[in-house]
Amino acid sequence: MKLVAVSSCPTGIAHTYMAAEALEQAGKAAGHEVHVETQGAAGSTPLDPALIAAADGVIYAADLEVKDKQRFAGKPFVDVGVKKAVHDAPGVIAAAVAAVEAGVPAGAAAAPAAAPATKVDRDAGAGTKVRQWLMTGVSYMIPFVAAGGILIALSFMLAQVAWGGAEGAIEVTKVDAATVVAAFDPASLQDWSVVLLKTGQLAFGFLVPVLSGFIAYAIADRPGLVPGFLGGAAAGFVGAGFLGGLVTGFLAGGVALWISRWNVPKGVRGVMPVVVIPLLSSAVVGVVMLVLIGRPIAAAMDGLTSWLNGLSGTSAVLLGLLLGAMMGFDLGGPINKVAYTFAVTGLATEGLAADATQYRVMAAVMAAGMVAPLAMALATTVRKRLFTHAEQENGKAAWLLGASFISEGAIPFAAADPWRVIVSSVVGSAATGALAMAFGSTLVAPHGGVWVLPLIGNPLGFVAAVVVGTLVSTALVVLLKSLAHDPVVAAERAAEEQRDAALVGQPA
Repeated sequence: MKLVAVSSCPTGIAHTYMAAEALEQAGKAAGHEVHVETQGAAGSTPLDPALIAAADGVIYAADLEVKDKQRFAGKPFVDVGVKKAVHDAPGVIAAAVAAVEAGVPAGAAAAPAAAPATKVDRDAGAGTKVRQWLMTGVSYMIPFVAAGGILIALSFMLAQVAWGGAEGAIEVTKVDAATVVAAFDPASLQDWSVVLLKTGQLAFGFLVPVLSGFIAYAIADRPGLVPGFLGGAAAGFVGAGFLGGLVTGFLAGGVALWISRWNVPKGVRGVMPVVVIPLLSSAVVGVVMLVLIGRPIAAAMDGLTSWLNGLSGTSAVLLGLLLGAMMGFDLGGPINKVAYTFAVTGLATEGLAADATQYRVMAAVMAAGMVAPLAMALATTVRKRLFTHAEQENGKAAWLLGASFISEGAIPFAAADPWRVIVSSVVGSAATGALAMAFGSTLVAPHGGVWVLPLIGNPLGFVAAVVVGTLVSTALVVLLKSLAHDPVVAAERAAEEQRDAALVGQPA
């Protein structure tokens, strides 16, 4: 059969492309032709209309709403989450084939209006919905964090050259950006560092409004955008920061959804989405944040910042241990994203010193997130006979994924052997997080792995922490797998022995 598919995940980074590769390989293994369109963070290249026209069926491996879905109208389809495609691609292919054979039509889909993508299961339980709402906000926030964080990091690097020492990272924050912009000198490294810093800070300024706005959008669709963005801006105004953005996102979405469901006269319906809903919901959210809850949340944020700045010694190591364990637990899932979001939102704190604890937290989180795929890559290299041929191939790709801080590179291993891989990942990642904090490594960029090594404070300590954690995870997963009997590995080994025996018996 000929199948086409679309893959997407909330962050649009790893799962999107891993699902595409898994579906293509599983389809090939089953004798089917599969073409996948990845709708990821880097955009997408639409499938050739000729491929869609010739396709027997469609696979939606998406956690976000599929763009231009009307292209596939009338074709049999299956709709699964992106993780299902990563963990059980053969099962997804089989389901798609069954849908084609059953002749399940997709129906005529109307062309949707251009809108930001999200996918929230309206029939899911309360806990699942909250997670999906939150992940929608985080998925739109991350590009702002990445752009702003890396620009600020580059500014600090340039400032150290411009001012002739490590104190440049502090000196650049003292310069009035407006004055520099008004009399910008293209030949001045100091001016360039100031402009890059301000550009990064402006990108960071959108962090809380975008988070709040798209949480509200996931809850109430378009009516939630205006009160959500306004609530995020109000949270920034009163100093409520990330926590305030979370509160206003859920508040704005709830209020906008409630108002949009009012039963109003026909004459009023036309102005509801453009006047009434944004006016009333914005007024409610703005007043509640500015007058009622903003100051208490701001006080909590100040307390959190003070606590982080006061961390040292054992307490800092314990924080690194906890965050590292969270990064290694579900490999890109909700718990991993909570730890990562805690780290990246800390980067947006104003007035941080070059060695601030927030930068140490970011270094610990990124180091810990690199461990699991690197450990699986190393384990499949040193003890191949403990892994299937497919896992050995995945191990080769895991080297690059781990080095690039893509924890999802270990997912194929965790899907095949959950408890051994996850236990090993948690222990090694926790060790790395603790060591990175103990060594005092810092990081002002929110992503990048080894590719942002020049932006890391105490890079030798950072690398040492990653190496130790990788070795710990590797040793543990090898030990646990050595104590167990994997029937798939045993079957592959038996088949190889039979093949070798047959070759030996053949005449030269």
